[in-house]
Amino acid sequence: MNAPASGLAASAACVDSRFTVPGMRCAGCIGKVERGLAGVPGVAAARVNFSAKRVAVSHAPELTDDAIIEELRKLGFEAERAADNPLGRDDAEARRLLRSLAVAGFGMMNIMLLSVSVWSGADAITREMFHWLSALIAVPVVAYAGRPFFASALMALRYRRTNMDVPISIGVLLATGMSLYETMIGGAHAYFDGAVMLLFFLLAGRVLDAMMRNRARSGIASLLGRMGRGAHVLQADGTALYMEAERLAPGMVVLVAAGEALAADGEIIEGRTAIDSSMLTGESAPRPAGPGDLIHAGMINLGNPVRLKVTAAAQDTALADIARLMDEAGQSRSRYVRIADKAARLYAPAVHTLAFLSFCGWMIAGAGVHYSLTVAVAVLIITCPCALGLAVPAAQVVAASTLMKRGLLIKDGSALERLAEVDEVLFDKTGTLTLGEPRPVGLDALDPRARSVALALAQGSRHPLSRGLARALREAGTEPAVLGDLAEAAGTGMSARFEKRDVALVRPEAETAGLAVDLLMDGARRRIAFADPLRPDVRETIAALERQGIRCGIASGDRVQTVASVGAQLGIAARGGMKPAEKLDLLGERAAQGHKVLMVGDGLNDGPALAGAHVSIAPGGASDVSQQAADAVFVGERLMSVALAVRVARAAMRIVRENFALAVVYNMLAVPLAIMGYVTPLIAALAMSASSLLVVGNSLRLARAAGRENAA
Repeated sequence: MNAPASGLAASAACVDSRFTVPGMRCAGCIGKVERGLAGVPGVAAARVNFSAKRVAVSHAPELTDDAIIEELRKLGFEAERAADNPLGRDDAEARRLLRSLAVAGFGMMNIMLLSVSVWSGADAITREMFHWLSALIAVPVVAYAGRPFFASALMALRYRRTNMDVPISIGVLLATGMSLYETMIGGAHAYFDGAVMLLFFLLAGRVLDAMMRNRARSGIASLLGRMGRGAHVLQADGTALYMEAERLAPGMVVLVAAGEALAADGEIIEGRTAIDSSMLTGESAPRPAGPGDLIHAGMINLGNPVRLKVTAAAQDTALADIARLMDEAGQSRSRYVRIADKAARLYAPAVHTLAFLSFCGWMIAGAGVHYSLTVAVAVLIITCPCALGLAVPAAQVVAASTLMKRGLLIKDGSALERLAEVDEVLFDKTGTLTLGEPRPVGLDALDPRARSVALALAQGSRHPLSRGLARALREAGTEPAVLGDLAEAAGTGMSARFEKRDVALVRPEAETAGLAVDLLMDGARRRIAFADPLRPDVRETIAALERQGIRCGIASGDRVQTVASVGAQLGIAARGGMKPAEKLDLLGERAAQGHKVLMVGDGLNDGPALAGAHVSIAPGGASDVSQQAADAVFVGERLMSVALAVRVARAAMRIVRENFALAVVYNMLAVPLAIMGYVTPLIAALAMSASSLLVVGNSLRLARAAGRENAA
């Protein structure tokens, strides 16, 4: 979401800065940050990446990062430069919330045990002792476990703003303070259990949300990790000096050894080899490369050493471009607008007003300060948005657990919301619709002697076709022949001597319609064809998706003819030869036409599309980058997990709507009772907890509902 420019001409030169803002918790926070920064002179645009809790700001050069951080503080949010701590902040926040939850749970259980004795009719002396014991437990627990709420509320109040944590903090502190007062004067009622119970349930909701969100963090660091860490740069005197990738520069000549990942983009100036480019193109077959060919960082040299003239290094490589595309795609996605979040902007002032009016009303009625304050605290507690806040996370966790048992991991809770909206699916081909493992076909046509020689040749090579051939022959029980003078020629194949004759496993002399190798033996050339088989349930999966009203298609970086052939087999539209940016553009076009597209892909080249799609899924065998960029990952060879995910997501959204209805009905019944004075702070906390448990219990129905839909 881009905020409108303010105080800065569109044509003016801008710089981009990124900031980590861990305090953003809802759509109200997103709107507050983007609208607030848009009104700052010198800021052209601000956009929030909620899953990373980061804001990207385009601003005038004279506006410093420190000034923007101060503006964020004025909006009620602590911030720091994203470069200072790009990945670790969310983990630290989740650990703090988990520790606070554990402390609140420990305190709640112990205080409730003491409260049972009070409720059962303990005499005055025993009741007073138990109240003091409860105070000794509750005060430090509230001070420690309430820090996430207190710090957020103080930050907001410091700049004369309010947020959802302000009424929560007031309710907890007033309940604790009134309980201490009652304990000191020997009163009959104390509400330590209610205050601690309130904190426990609120923290439970935030911990669930934090755990789901941490799984959605960017895979950009993993992506850049695929690039070679350095290279040997040839010096004028003929020696080679190792340099880190960051120090490489265009014009340098580097030596790339066999098996080495490239650290920069460049043009081969000497040598011939075979290059594994699957991470960028998705093409499973290595391609030959020689002088004049351009190869990119992250590709792997499978054959002979070559000399490379660097054309782009560090942040200018094609791999870095993909990383930037992934980052921008993640920034542009802001699908975290929920019904509960839309109410966040109105919640705090409404609750404050309601509690204040209740206090004033009872004071006018002559009830006294103590009783009026008790009613106001009960109103603050009973209107706590715990049930509303759990409506989405509870259903998300149950749905995620249900899918996990069926082999699909949901990394981001909001992905379920987006999955439920899907009306189109785009599949990558290699490794997604297919298994991504070329396997030989027609081996029975080879006699046992030829299979034995083929195995001995194939197991001496790292080429993917050789590995696939060796694996298939071993699985068939073939024993390798004894060969002599075994050698590999890059881009050509394996050669050896067998029974005093030359044998070889080489690529075909002419282009073939598919993948193949030739076995040269006894003066004859035997063709061994390969196929990348479709996953066993591809057709069933596509049929299941179409029954749900979802259109299917293929968007792949593989060769156009190969992709078209697969599309024809499956009866769906197919586009091949697509670059990462082209896939991202296609998704943008479909979104502009009003479609909600699910992207399913596995290659590193699919990273930007997975990050930029409305929602995305990657297979378990995908690259680390694709798994990081995707919203969900499925394991095993069955593609049906994709159709199951959509079914479960739609069931989850029905449960969410029911949860919202339960939360609304609870407030409609409970709030009037609290205002009329029929509810003490303890009963208010119990009612709030009961509403939360009701929402959680309703969410547990999702497992059965998903099971019925899966069986249907």
